[in-house]
Amino acid sequence: MPDASAPRACPGPDPKPHGPTRFSVPAGAVDAHAHVIGLPPAYPFMPNRSYTPPEAPGEAYLAMLDATGMTYGVLVQVSVHGTDNRRMLEVLRAHPQRLRGIAVIPLGLPARELTALKDAGVVGLRLNVLYGGGIGFEDLEAYGALARDMGWHLQFLIDARDLTPLASRIGKLPVPAVIDHWGHFPVSRGLDDAGFQTLVSLARDGAWVKLSGAYRNSVAGPPYADTIPFARAVHQAAPERCVYGSDWPHVAHYGPMMNVGDLLDLLADWVPDEAARNRVLIDNAHRLYGFGAPA
Repeated sequence: MPDASAPRACPGPDPKPHGPTRFSVPAGAVDAHAHVIGLPPAYPFMPNRSYTPPEAPGEAYLAMLDATGMTYGVLVQVSVHGTDNRRMLEVLRAHPQRLRGIAVIPLGLPARELTALKDAGVVGLRLNVLYGGGIGFEDLEAYGALARDMGWHLQFLIDARDLTPLASRIGKLPVPAVIDHWGHFPVSRGLDDAGFQTLVSLARDGAWVKLSGAYRNSVAGPPYADTIPFARAVHQAAPERCVYGSDWPHVAHYGPMMNVGDLLDLLADWVPDEAARNRVLIDNAHRLYGFGAPA
């Protein structure tokens, strides 16, 4: 009999990803948010995790990039593996030209371990207060100093309503700040929500924002049209600091499983202008993650 107290199992992604139908993905496009996941016992799960995912190997992620026409990808350390970045690092090292990584680490790592992370392709650190297994904001300034020393940025998974009391601290960081899933909050709160307006202000003042996770913020469900005015407001606040993320393999999502191609089609509504959309997919992401010029 299943353990009722165990973290809920979540489904895997659509096994047949396809590209968008509303625009052509440009050469050099970057998927700025995805995860790879190993399975226990080789890659243990955190006991305090919020969900139990299926395996998501690097080969499946690269196949998704190929199927959708994306050139590069950014792997974000998944919360269920805590600070054990081994699976992500293995995939990064196997594809150094195509992938970059965002790690989750404790403070106080030896210099040689930090150097190994950087050599593997890590370009930032993630703080996460939404899912068990993440690292919170108690030591925000210390992580900012570490990121500054390593030439990294900081990435935040946080509900927009919690941004308001943190905004001044985020604004003082000595490194770029990147907000996941444009605030990861239900759009039913409205455009005038104080947390969302804080996000827009942070973006206008220099923060980066990931245009991703529509299904996490939508209340109406597919095709997530209720997210359009919010994504447009964020993009209009910082068109040069928005990047796009698929959020593959869509962990902790229990509604209808979307195809990445459908999410890319939504990007055509979020950023209707082709030149501006290409900046999101290419120029902005190349600048933030250090990818080379498209071939």
